[in-house]
Amino acid sequence: MNSINTNVGAMQALQSLNAISAELIATQNRVSTGLRVASAKDDGATWAIAQGQRSQLRSLDVVKDSLSRNASVIDVALTAGESISDLLSELKEKALAASDTSLNTTARRALNDDFVAIRNQITTSLRNASFNGINLLDGTRTSIAALANADGRDPFTIMAQNLSLGGSIITLSAAAGFASAGSAESLVATLDTSIRNLSGALARLGASSKALDRHSTFIGKLQDTLEASIGRLVDADMAKESSKLQALQIKQQLAIQTLAIANRSQSYLLQLFGR
Repeated sequence: MNSINTNVGAMQALQSLNAISAELIATQNRVSTGLRVASAKDDGATWAIAQGQRSQLRSLDVVKDSLSRNASVIDVALTAGESISDLLSELKEKALAASDTSLNTTARRALNDDFVAIRNQITTSLRNASFNGINLLDGTRTSIAALANADGRDPFTIMAQNLSLGGSIITLSAAAGFASAGSAESLVATLDTSIRNLSGALARLGASSKALDRHSTFIGKLQDTLEASIGRLVDADMAKESSKLQALQIKQQLAIQTLAIANRSQSYLLQLFGR
């Protein structure tokens, strides 16, 4: 039936044009954003999975920050501990020199003055061995815990090492000194024990520091893997989308021309009325 009210061809051409235009807009969005799934309406299931992975990725940034902070705490403690180890060696030298029975009282007193100054420097070093308000050496803490995963469970625990004078590691008394060759000789043995104990304590801190570094490296690799996985889920194939964009632009132009032809198709009816 020929009708001027209903142009089936034009309606079909318009539907085709609308479909092509909608597909063209979607392709342009993928090209402009670089994403195949930019929102939940593109692919709800894939978007939800990607969002979960993005959340974990951001959480791992917090884990890395925690590991870095705690590594800095240990590094400061190790620096101070190594300095204290050197001071203990100096103390041993002074005590060993003072144990010489051929020294006179004046020389031994001078050595003791040096000994006391170095001993006090150990306490000063301990007080300043803190990072971000955390000190692993002065006995104020027994341990610290770094985040180890995105869930916040199973933290990475680092044991503190109390290097206070007169403690279990440095057995040298905070008031130690010598007035005779015998007392100086006794301090040599005490200092030998303290130096051995301190070496063990620093070895434990060093092992913790290395373990933190290894875990931080693992977290970095895990982040790279997660980021690549997210990309595989949501990233657009730009070569494919570029080719598709050009094809759709051509199809859109052809659809516009087809619609124009369809709109003119009823003009022949005027001939029936002698026009």
